[in-house]
Amino acid sequence: MAGKRRVRVKRVYEEPSADDGARVLVDRLWPRGVSKEKADLDLWLRDVAPSTELRKWYGHDPEKFDEFAKRYRAELEDADHAEALGRLRELADKGPLTLLTASKAVDISEAAVLGKLLSA
Repeated sequence: MAGKRRVRVKRVYEEPSADDGARVLVDRLWPRGVSKEKADLDLWLRDVAPSTELRKWYGHDPEKFDEFAKRYRAELEDADHAEALGRLRELADKGPLTLLTASKAVDISEAAVLGKLLSA
């Protein structure tokens, strides 16, 4: 990798911008009220999302975020997650990458955890 990866995290409901680079939805579920055209995705990578069990346990409770991030990073080491994470790394190595989520609290979402991992 030549240089630092440029990874940003945005809500899928925000308008796409010219400097987004590759736009990847990292949620397991399709966001409500968003057409595929409006989302303007390059990829929907469901396999990188947290398990249904972890997502339900977390419930976007800010007090659980640190534990969620720890459990999610552990999940990212299993075969399916690791392959999907590798795909994100490849995209980030090629140029700007925007991770998209429907979460209202982007800073405590799985996309934020992924963004930090990919930027490191």
